[in-house]
Amino acid sequence: DGRLTFFPGNQTVDLPFVNFMKRYGTVFLNAYTNSPICCPSRAAMWSGLFTHLTESWNNFKGLDPDYITWMDLMEKHGYHTQKFGKLDYTSGHHSVSNRVEAWTRDVHFLLRQEGRPMVNLTGDRKRVRVMEADWRNTDKAVNWIKEEAVNLTQPFVLYLGLNLPHPYPSPYAGENFGSSTFLTSPYWLEKVNFEAIKIPKWSSFSEMHPVDYYSSYTKNCTGEFTKEEVRNIRAFYYAMCAETDAMLGEIISALGDTGLLRKTVVIFTADHGELAMEHRQFYKMSMYEGSSHVPLLVMGPGVKEQQEIPNVVSLVDIYPTMLDIARIPIPQNLSGYSLIPLLHEKTESELSLRGPRPSWVLSEFHGCNVNSSVYMLRTGKWKYIAYSDGFSVLPQLFDLTADPDELTNVAIKFPVIVHSLDKILRSIVNYPKVSSSVQEYNKRQFISWKQSLGQNYSSVIANLRWHQDWLKEPKKYENAIDRWL
Repeated sequence: DGRLTFFPGNQTVDLPFVNFMKRYGTVFLNAYTNSPICCPSRAAMWSGLFTHLTESWNNFKGLDPDYITWMDLMEKHGYHTQKFGKLDYTSGHHSVSNRVEAWTRDVHFLLRQEGRPMVNLTGDRKRVRVMEADWRNTDKAVNWIKEEAVNLTQPFVLYLGLNLPHPYPSPYAGENFGSSTFLTSPYWLEKVNFEAIKIPKWSSFSEMHPVDYYSSYTKNCTGEFTKEEVRNIRAFYYAMCAETDAMLGEIISALGDTGLLRKTVVIFTADHGELAMEHRQFYKMSMYEGSSHVPLLVMGPGVKEQQEIPNVVSLVDIYPTMLDIARIPIPQNLSGYSLIPLLHEKTESELSLRGPRPSWVLSEFHGCNVNSSVYMLRTGKWKYIAYSDGFSVLPQLFDLTADPDELTNVAIKFPVIVHSLDKILRSIVNYPKVSSSVQEYNKRQFISWKQSLGQNYSSVIANLRWHQDWLKEPKKYENAIDRWL
């Protein structure tokens, strides 16, 4: 969650290496994902293109494997390139349930899907390495810096993708049930300031936006939660962020030990945030700040120290920024803009051929746990969220200055602002048309999956992660799907 990298969010947990990057570099106060879910977000970051252009609609439909990423271009221009850890931009490892849910989100039913969010404390005060797979990848990256990078005659670019801070699969619910367990050890939990944890306010069910209600329901968050449960989920999430920070620290230390730190640009960011029980939800898949606001910190040669940049930026800006650092010509078709002028405090006249950076960012979501395509435009103090075709589902408008917790939808109060923001949004993306093509794609995918199962369709679909409800009345739900088809 990007808000943890600056005040007041950073009061909740000790993140020494994020703070080190702020001290010796620049933090972006308003950086956003272009799609708040792993694979589509990474597709945008690696391609420099908005989600409706990559058509990365869900967690298993990402970039074409032969798409030329910024790393490919850097390699072509003489950089030595190395990747470790989670890439997840062509397709992630996701269960059949994930796929079927994304395709059937237009069906008129409510079925509980995710495991209920919970916490799990493991090990003791000595247990530092909770997420062992991430630590193994961090060790590989550290060894590569110390053994390979230090001896290179050409410049290098190293990418390390972590899974943390991410809830873990919930063993009690089986492989289909997603990841709803926040897991840490006492070692990391001690880094969290429990007094500073804010218990989020929840709207009553009757006041919730219909799409939010669907998301809360499918994320298994509509039941009763005590304050202590909510506080613990948030605390465990912050502890997982502290473990992530330590991995960042290993990389910074390795660069320091080898003398490479002062001549290396370091960028720290994430594919999306975590709601951690804000708005009666956990996970991502939402345009609320907890889910869509990402960290973005940059330090290195030429980057101003202790700088906080308020401009709205997003992950599509990484592509042109990497090319700009490497002095490689930037393709004109990209959705993003280089961050270098902001990092170096350049004046407008020195900016790129494409003209000044726009005053807005775009994020969109077309996957599971949300029963509509969603589009978010963030500009100035406003966050405008449009759904589907723009008419059948009412939009939301939040004034982030007056209402940082996004509890009051003021769309009805400010029709002129809604109209002007909707006009900007439509000038960037013909969103009713995109929503409709996603609906067609979902249907096509579902039909071909159904046909591939033949006689087994009924038993396979009944045993996906909504099975507790489905098995009671299988015909009712199958009929709802038939009506949709």
